[in-house]
Amino acid sequence: MQGDEARALLGLSSTSHLTPSQVKAAYKRKAWESHPDRFPANEKFSAETKFKLISEAYSCLKLGIGQGGTNSGSPNVHQRSKSQTFLVKAPFFLIIIGTVALGGMSAARA
Repeated sequence: MQGDEARALLGLSSTSHLTPSQVKAAYKRKAWESHPDRFPANEKFSAETKFKLISEAYSCLKLGIGQGGTNSGSPNVHQRSKSQTFLVKAPFFLIIIGTVALGGMSAARA
């Protein structure tokens, strides 16, 4: 789904810069209007289809805004460098080394 289509489904202007709170408010309003539980049994299928489209539009715009995108609906993909991966693993490595150094491997049960 493209950003313009998502904006139209949520009833947002295609020219304005959106904030996450504006997108969330528009989503809640449209979700409330089209929620399948609010419709009789014979209209539930079409309401469910519209509700799914609105949810997809919200996800599309949320990803575009939340990751610093241009609100085009396509998320930015960030690759982790090797140094960032090591920084994530470093605390666990230090805990294991500290446990072994302090005799954690030879500890007896009380």
